[in-house]
Amino acid sequence: MVCNDAMRKLVAMWMLAGLAWWPLAQAQDVAQAEGLLKKSGCMKCHALSAKKEGPSFKDTAAKYKGKPDGVAAVTRQITASPKMKIDGREELHDALKTKNEAEIKNVVAYILSR
Repeated sequence: MVCNDAMRKLVAMWMLAGLAWWPLAQAQDVAQAEGLLKKSGCMKCHALSAKKEGPSFKDTAAKYKGKPDGVAAVTRQITASPKMKIDGREELHDALKTKNEAEIKNVVAYILSR
């Protein structure tokens, strides 16, 4: 009986983990995401696939692929203005220039789908 309960919990966890990609599969407004990233100044330090001062969106997507906290981590990064170490010095990471939850989710989905 204990084995069956443990097996059911394990299967349930794997099923939930498998759904972690689901928000990324939803339709994105690419033009809106790219426009907001440019307006917010993100493209000065980030690019789609080339490393600049910051990691590329492709590298960010690869880093968080399959991780259950990926969406939360990227959301925190682009909205909380954390301090970052760049070339040995601390620098404030600017937040997106929006508080609109739908726009933020769209940008996160855009970054993680690259």
